[in-house]
Amino acid sequence: MPGKKTVKRSKDHVERQQNEEGKKIKISHSSHGNAPGIVLTLGQGDVGQLGLGENVMERKKPAFVKLLPEKIVQVEAGGMHTVCLSATGCIYTCGCNDEGALGRDTSQEGSDMVPVRITLNEHVVQVSAGDSHTAALTDVGQVYIWGSFRDNNGVIGLLEPMKTSSLPKQVPLDVPIIKIASGNDHLALLSLDGDIFTSGCGEQGQLGRVAECFTNRGGRRGLERLLIPRSLRFKAKGSGKVKFRDVFCGAYCTFAISKEGHVYGFGLSNYHQLGTPGTTPCYSAHKLTAFKNSTKSWVKFSGGQHHTLCLDSEGKVYSLGRAEYGRLGLGEHGAEKSIPTLIQGLPDIAAVACGASVSYAVSKDGRAFAWGMGTNYQLSTGDDEDVWSPVQMSGQQLENREVLSISSGGQHTALLVRDRGQS
Repeated sequence: MPGKKTVKRSKDHVERQQNEEGKKIKISHSSHGNAPGIVLTLGQGDVGQLGLGENVMERKKPAFVKLLPEKIVQVEAGGMHTVCLSATGCIYTCGCNDEGALGRDTSQEGSDMVPVRITLNEHVVQVSAGDSHTAALTDVGQVYIWGSFRDNNGVIGLLEPMKTSSLPKQVPLDVPIIKIASGNDHLALLSLDGDIFTSGCGEQGQLGRVAECFTNRGGRRGLERLLIPRSLRFKAKGSGKVKFRDVFCGAYCTFAISKEGHVYGFGLSNYHQLGTPGTTPCYSAHKLTAFKNSTKSWVKFSGGQHHTLCLDSEGKVYSLGRAEYGRLGLGEHGAEKSIPTLIQGLPDIAAVACGASVSYAVSKDGRAFAWGMGTNYQLSTGDDEDVWSPVQMSGQQLENREVLSISSGGQHTALLVRDRGQS
């Protein structure tokens, strides 16, 4: 007698079944923004990423993006574009659209210099942005993506080899996703079941599932090996497949926290930004012993080009990786670090963020602190000097306001703020 055939339960099947029972799938994750505010931007905006119009190419202090018609719950700074998610689940974009990262038509002169709503008939709960791509997560766990991934030789495509997309396309996954994160040219997706899926460029090991010999355009199987999201198949000794509760992307690396609280990482570590003893890339997930500490638990990570910030459950911030330009926040004599090193002088912190060579922390009482390279005026100091230790961000638009979150790109930074006393 033949064995019973297993029926693969697709997401659509699960949705239909739950809808028949009168229940709607509603995904959630602690990383989803839910406090509405307004957007401020600063830094360089040569291609419109500041969202302040055609005549504003630079801001040394945070400036109000007044052309957004709605309250915003999340803002993400990509390499040269900005993505805003409204409280009603709509997306607004501005900046460089050379490879479709804005997800909309920008043929009208100047339309890329101001935030304009994209057409996506879904309720979005989270967005992420890389150098040339943008992703969106809907309230039922579907993912849409537009733009392009690149490697060292140029465009590799998005979901199909060498094909970019200027409009949102649904990522072909049959499991609900609860969090998305973007590196410069890769995407990490956390599923409801605790699996991590990755896609994009894998040259530095940032996908965690493609051997080094196959990272050059996917090897003999081609680019589909890289572009179609696949899950990590990482097993811990004696305990089966590792399940995860969170995932974070640096520019060229990925961090993940398992359901047991262990920290895993993969990707570029040429300045020890993964916390590895050596400086060779990790092409598969490694349990990072640098983060093993029975006295604290790690809750958030953010990675720049060559450095990492990490936040523990007590609100303390640590840095590791490359020290040049002050990005580690460890003072003028700070040197490269291969293990998480405490940054002194900060209050209790709720969130951290990295740009390419800059760093930020948002305190639990709503203040923002910045340090690192000053060249692009991303630190709000008003000049281009590097800052080696955290300084509180300032400016007229920050007076009597609390900062909810910060995101930083290649040359610009965006803040989500609200008036103090608002809830």
